Formats: sequence, C-alpha cells, structure tokens
Amino acid sequence: MNGALWFLLVGGLLLVMGLTPSFIKGLPVTSAIIYLAIGLLVGPTLLNVFHFNPLKESALLEVLTEVAVLISLFAAGVKMPAPMQISRWRTPLLLASASMALTVAMVAAFAHYVLGLPLGAAVLLGAIVAPTDPVLATDVQIRHPGDRDRLRFDLTCEAGMNDGSAFPFVMLGLGLLGLHDLGDFGLRWALVDVLWATVAGIAIGIFLGSALGRLGWTLRSRRFDHELMDDFLGLGLIGVVYGLSELINAWGFLAVFFAAVSLRQTEVRLISTRAANLEKGLTGHGPVATSGEGDPMPTVSEGSLVFKEHLERISELLLILLVGGSLFLDSWSWRAVSLALFLFLVARPLSVAIGLLGSRTPARVRGMVGWFGVRGIGSLYYLMYAIEHGLPEDVALELIHMTLIVVTMSILVHGISVKPLMNRFWRAT
Repeated sequence: MNGALWFLLVGGLLLVMGLTPSFIKGLPVTSAIIYLAIGLLVGPTLLNVFHFNPLKESALLEVLTEVAVLISLFAAGVKMPAPMQISRWRTPLLLASASMALTVAMVAAFAHYVLGLPLGAAVLLGAIVAPTDPVLATDVQIRHPGDRDRLRFDLTCEAGMNDGSAFPFVMLGLGLLGLHDLGDFGLRWALVDVLWATVAGIAIGIFLGSALGRLGWTLRSRRFDHELMDDFLGLGLIGVVYGLSELINAWGFLAVFFAAVSLRQTEVRLISTRAANLEKGLTGHGPVATSGEGDPMPTVSEGSLVFKEHLERISELLLILLVGGSLFLDSWSWRAVSLALFLFLVARPLSVAIGLLGSRTPARVRGMVGWFGVRGIGSLYYLMYAIEHGLPEDVALELIHMTLIVVTMSILVHGISVKPLMNRFWRAT
C-alpha cells in the first residue's frame, strides 16, 4: 500500500468514526474491534494490499507505542478522583505489584515448561503481556474526573501504574538473555531497576505535577486576565517528566502517571482550600476560585484532557490498524493461542485473586477485575523496546508472533464481552 492509499484509508476511517459516534456506541462491540477488522481486511490475512513488519519497523513502532502510552497514562492520571484516599488506592497498588509479579511468574513458567522457551525469553514474554493497557481499556476505565465507580477506578489506576511496574521484569528478562547487567546475584537489578527507578519515577512525577498545578493556579488567580494554553502545558509536562526520568534512569511511565495524578490533586486541593476560605470570609488579597465572569476557575488538568483523549483515540486507530496489518492466517498457531488462553483464563484471574487476598475488595469486583485485564499497546511497546535493545532475531520473531496474537485476542474477547458484562455489573450494583 503506497502513501496515497494509506492516507485514504486512515482519513476515510476517521471521517466514518467522526460522523457515526452515536451509532458505534450502540454496537455490541468496541471501536477497537472495528479498527482490527479493517486491518485484517487490508492486511495479509485477507486482501494483502498492506503488510506491516514489526521486526523491520521496530524503531518506528517503539516510538509510536511509547507516545500512545504516555498520552493515555496522562489522561488516566488526571481523571483520578480527588482527594486521594489511601484506602481506595490499596486495591490497584496490590494489582500493580503483587498481581503483576504473579502474572509474570505464571506466564514465564508456562512459556518455559510448556512452550519450551529459554528462561530469559520466557520471563521477558511474561513481562511483555502482564501489564494491562491504558489505551485499549477505555471502555472499562474512569470516564471523567468525577466518576466514582469503584471497578473503573481500580482498572484505570492499575493500568496507570503497571505499565511502569512491568519494566523491572522486562529488564530481568533482558538480563537473563545477556542483554542487560543484573549485577552479582541480581543486586544491581534489585537496587537500580526495581528500587531506584521506581521511587525516583514516582517522586519526579509528584514533584513536577504539583509544581505545575501551583504555578498554573498562581498565574490564573491574578487580578488581571492571564490565559494559559492547557494543551501545551499538558504535553510539556509529559515531555519534561519523561525526559528527566530517562536521564536519571527512572521509570518514565510511572513518573508521567503520577505527575498527572499530582497535577489534578494539587489543583483540586487549592480550589477546595480557597472555597473554604471564602466561606469563612478570609479572602484577603489571595487567589480567587472563579474567573472574572464568576465561572469556575479553569484548571490545566481538565483543560488538557479533551485534547489528550482525542490524541489517544487517533493513536489507538493507527496502532490497531498496524496490528491487523501484521497478521497472517498462519499466525494463529496453537502456541500463541494457548498462551493467550492461559493468560486470560488462568494467570490473570488467579493473580488477581491471590494478590487481593485480605484486601476486602468485594468478590464481584475481584471477578470483573480478573477478567478485564486488557492487553494492548503497552505490550507492543515493551516488545519493541526489547527488540531495539538487541533481542536475537529468532527470539524476537517468536515473541512478536505470540504478543500480536495475545493483543488481537484481547481486543476480540474483551471487546465483545465488555458492554454486556459491564451493563450487568451496573444493574446488580
């Protein structure tokens, strides 16, 4: 497919999706399934007018998936309810740590003992497919900053964190393959890749997100009119936080998510504090909580959210088309399909059940969380990251094959089941 046909396909699909959102919302499937079907249609599976080779285009795909995940993490972070309550965060924290590690271990064991992959490749595969996806899981995530649904919160918060908490396991897999220095007895891995990179990433995100929130509030609350370009500020925060994290070897995905959370929490706290002072008559000459026309004070977090969500949808469309255009009929091997089934039906539900023991999470919520572990763009990023860091070609081809089928089956089975299961869950709540 040449450039003109590619523009025609993507442009036509964008027009159709833009003109028929109400119709698409009424369909029993997600928009991701529509994108995938078109990718399969024009790809080597059916018409074969377009073929995308992930191995040859790994550098390009790494950048595309990296940007898509960063935008999605920011959008998820600014929708986190405020104020933050540790009791509400306990469940997603357990999911992003204990359940994540259990999933990696179970998938690695299956890949090593059943599929016959080398231990390093098996651990790497487990790390690639273990994290849930913030891009493709929008139908089960928080819809807006005021959404208080517990299930949506748990799934959104988990996806925001485990795209970063999976990175140490990626590095462990690369280390076992001889592509990363783990140190004596894995000490460097534990201290640098696990402890330092995680703590530093979270700290950078919290500090810079809070700083931007306070700066934006200060500028907007002057007596004169001071406009801010929220879209630029949101993108700028993503770039600065992620770039700084990369420079000091911290996990940038964690940093961006917590920067967005911190930005939102800081702005809500400042507005609440000022509103309380207004009620007590302690206004003085400080910031005001409304604009000159009496409207609520705009915030960077909400002002940049719509633009980020639009970018998220465009990246979803483009990347799923590429996934569909990468698959052949013989891609559906028993090895790849069995891995996907093991992940969806055994590893994910079991890791959630074990990870949430004693958390007091309702059984119905645990069951839904155990099923809706959507895999997608994050897994593709980790795969491309590993390839760009020297993964041997034979191992890369095997992992590409399995990861694409896992992502494709996740789009299908979760996309078909999300609307009926979520509707039934809400009716019973």
